[in-house]
Amino acid sequence: MAADRRNTGQIEYWNGEVGGRWVALQNRLDELFADLTSAAIQAAAPAAGERVLDVGCGCGATVLALAERVGPDGGVLGVDISEPMLGMARRRAAVAGRPQAELLLADAAVHGFAPACTDLVFSRFGVMFFDAPAEAFANIRRALRPGGRLFFVCWRPYKENPFFAAPYWAAKPHLPDGEDQKLPPDAPGPFAFADPDRVRNILEEAGFSAVAIEPRDALMRAAGPGERDVATEFVAQIGPVARALATGNEAQRRSAKQAVRAALADYDGPDGIMLPARVWFVTARG
Repeated sequence: MAADRRNTGQIEYWNGEVGGRWVALQNRLDELFADLTSAAIQAAAPAAGERVLDVGCGCGATVLALAERVGPDGGVLGVDISEPMLGMARRRAAVAGRPQAELLLADAAVHGFAPACTDLVFSRFGVMFFDAPAEAFANIRRALRPGGRLFFVCWRPYKENPFFAAPYWAAKPHLPDGEDQKLPPDAPGPFAFADPDRVRNILEEAGFSAVAIEPRDALMRAAGPGERDVATEFVAQIGPVARALATGNEAQRRSAKQAVRAALADYDGPDGIMLPARVWFVTARG
């Protein structure tokens, strides 16, 4: 692929240890995001026979869900920069018998998509990592047919998301400061689109219209009832806690994990260890 040099950091990140880790945790992550995925697919409303572009499709759960909705007369193109995750997505599509699902290793920010060939652009947590987001969305918009639809899910502010914040702030006092603490809030990353005004401005600059941004709440099940050790190890492998743990020595990591385990007690109930997650559902027209 002809990758934009500005996105090299993200390409390296998702093709390294992190991409492999997400592949290894695929079943757990699919379960974690299952309710949000179902709600997102319902809101995006892909119809039978439509062509869908899934940006940042990861290990393929959303590609398979979209392919089921568009049926054999439609098509889904799943795009991601992570070769390990795309490999998993390809294997899953083959096992599921979804020939209408195609997987492409590419950077959606700069890839030369066929113009006006797509009815719906969809993304679940895959569009917050662009270095030049307005340019990236303008490139993606060119793939949409006139009047085509954009739908994506992105995280609301960090402090509104206990799924990330509660374990991180429990761990942080036990660990040295990391480079992530020095990044500006709109730097590419999970919370780059936390500000809805910024999202609206980016999409309008990219040429989209009828932008609507709706808050949604969910509960993320990190583990079963009483399984705080399981939940601690899980959150230690993804997101801000994983990055923070990478800065410490063994003793610091051990203390941090003990603090995370204690913090998770506040979220342990009869349905499991359920951490609130808060997102935006974003829609627009091309």
